[in-house]
Amino acid sequence: MTFTNTQLTLTRTINTSPARLFHLMTDPKMREVWGAPDDDSVLTMESSDLREGGRERHRCGPRDAPDFEIETNWYKIAEPSAACFTETLEIGGERIFTSLVTYHLSGAAKPVDLTVNIAITGFVPDEDMGPEVEAGWNAGLAKLQQLAEAQKEPA
Repeated sequence: MTFTNTQLTLTRTINTSPARLFHLMTDPKMREVWGAPDDDSVLTMESSDLREGGRERHRCGPRDAPDFEIETNWYKIAEPSAACFTETLEIGGERIFTSLVTYHLSGAAKPVDLTVNIAITGFVPDEDMGPEVEAGWNAGLAKLQQLAEAQKEPA
């Protein structure tokens, strides 16, 4: 079996504070708001343990059939500047890919420069998961940016 490997680096400049952006990116309820790539999709958190060594499970996919199961393992949480975790996607009990994701937030005030690095290893022979993962993350980050810039900062 041959695994596929893809490296992605996604960047955004978001007009909010690092603390606010970090909260939106890591809070399970907020991730349900921005994590699905479009209005016809859903991301539903089934369990969440947001801490170093913590594990989460969520489902995502089309609103009427969220068949993608994702397990997240948190390795490092350095609020409000960085986080590192893995995500493993399964469909019908078959592992499709695992990705190592790092968040880097730069700046002490508005705006925040966000870099998301994603290293993907695909387990489906001869199928590069990179373009689908990149499209999903880009759509989610666009929604995250809109959410972050539309909401007022807590006092």
